[in-house]
Amino acid sequence: MKSTIPDTGVPITPPAGNGGDRQEASLHGEILLRLRDYVVEGNIPDGARVPERQLCEMLGISRTPLREALKVLAAEGLIELLPNRGARVRQLSQRDLEELFDVMAGLESLAGRLACEAITDEEIIAIEQLHYEMYGHYLHRDMHGYFQTNQRIHESIVAAARNETLKAAYANFAGRIRRIRYSANFARKRQRWAEAMREHEAILDALRRRAGSELSDILFQHLRNKRTAAIEHLTEPQEDAPASP
Repeated sequence: MKSTIPDTGVPITPPAGNGGDRQEASLHGEILLRLRDYVVEGNIPDGARVPERQLCEMLGISRTPLREALKVLAAEGLIELLPNRGARVRQLSQRDLEELFDVMAGLESLAGRLACEAITDEEIIAIEQLHYEMYGHYLHRDMHGYFQTNQRIHESIVAAARNETLKAAYANFAGRIRRIRYSANFARKRQRWAEAMREHEAILDALRRRAGSELSDILFQHLRNKRTAAIEHLTEPQEDAPASP
């Protein structure tokens, strides 16, 4: 799996200028982004301890900024902080996944319906551009780029719903299933990656036509299909897991 974290200890260098506070905020954001990608892309097994010393070496940072980033990931639901014992990757049961994906399906379904009532032409054009960018990543078998762009599409639809309560709830649950949502693309029993790409074609088509009821149904089924693939991947023997694209 492609990761944004370098293989060797290349330190993250703050950008020059713009003041100390802005540099610190930028540095924190980059650390958080790289660490989140590293966890989401399955580089640490479910339930395993987070190797703080190794990550500090890989990122070229001290323990303090690493632990600040870990607090954010804990709030997002990706990891669990252990009192005086570091952190570990949160492990979800099959029942956890079923419940979380069903809630996400409901939220995205509602977002699609509301978005079709409020979305602007400019927002649709921006989502179209993201869609074609994602398709390029798909053709090049770049799962990292594909997943990042995919998430931006879903977040853009939620933002277009113009409902802050929905947006906050979505962000809360999205963090908790981000890791398994990524790995579900590797489920072997169905060609989930190709299937998801076809579903996104239908999502874009319904959004262009502002067909709220249709988009709502497509998004709900999209998340249901993702749930099925996630559970299949969860129950696949470890040695049968597919290689990174």
